[in-house]
Amino acid sequence: MSTGTLLAIIIPVVVIIALFAMGIALLHRRRGLQNRFGPEYERTVENADGRMAGERELRAREKRHDALDIKPLAPTARERYSREWTGVQDDFVDHPERAVHEADLLVTSLMHDRGYPTEGFEQQMRDLSVEHGRTLEHYREAHEVDALRTEHRATTEQLRGAMLHYRSLFDELLSDGGSTRHAHA
Repeated sequence: MSTGTLLAIIIPVVVIIALFAMGIALLHRRRGLQNRFGPEYERTVENADGRMAGERELRAREKRHDALDIKPLAPTARERYSREWTGVQDDFVDHPERAVHEADLLVTSLMHDRGYPTEGFEQQMRDLSVEHGRTLEHYREAHEVDALRTEHRATTEQLRGAMLHYRSLFDELLSDGGSTRHAHA
């Protein structure tokens, strides 16, 4: 066989192998993002201009998150937050609207103490999505009810649901030691 014929066979085979390897690497990276962000992965991709733009957004969130100083709570702070949550829950019976607002403030305070920036709800959502993507929808739904509450349009059942949603994120933020730095896929 001549060198030209040999190269004509080898080069396409090498190109096909390289393309296959790149495809597997992209698939692995996508699955890593899906696993890390949970339901927030699909939500972000759907709201972006295509899958690649959505995945770029998620990687940007990871980069910003990695620069944050997320830290565990001291045991005394954890106990204080638990007591405060119990007080908020107890207040719900007599003052459900106030309790939902207090729950929102308590979750925001907990985020701040853990090291999350709290400059605005949308940024909070992006920052939380990196490590708390699976409970993020709870926070989103609770926040929507809190907005209704400000106009006195939330039903008692919606307020009760908001408390449960806030509790999901609160529990996760309270128990998470902040040491769960995930490797980027």
